[in-house]
Amino acid sequence: MKDETVDLGIWDKLTRVVVLLLVVATAVGIGYLCVPLIQQNARMRQRNLELEAHIQREEDAARQLKASLDAQRSDPKAVERLAREKLGYAKPGEVVIRFQEPSASAPAAP
Repeated sequence: MKDETVDLGIWDKLTRVVVLLLVVATAVGIGYLCVPLIQQNARMRQRNLELEAHIQREEDAARQLKASLDAQRSDPKAVERLAREKLGYAKPGEVVIRFQEPSASAPAAP
């Protein structure tokens, strides 16, 4: 009888190719699933930065309002200025002149 030997070289190569293809397919699948999460994370980070900037602006406005309120409570000149500008008050003997903004629908005078 002849010695018949089976050449396993082709099966070994096919096994390696299949394993490599499975590894590549798994990596692509994981990447496909992770890309939306990465994009969502980037959007959320951007939104977080926008909100932090908005909070900073609001805190600055609150500080300015608090300083204005403190000045109005303690500084008589600030109270007088506020009464003149906002309420139109004047001291005795003074004349109040009010300017009106021209309305957008009224034509300009020639």
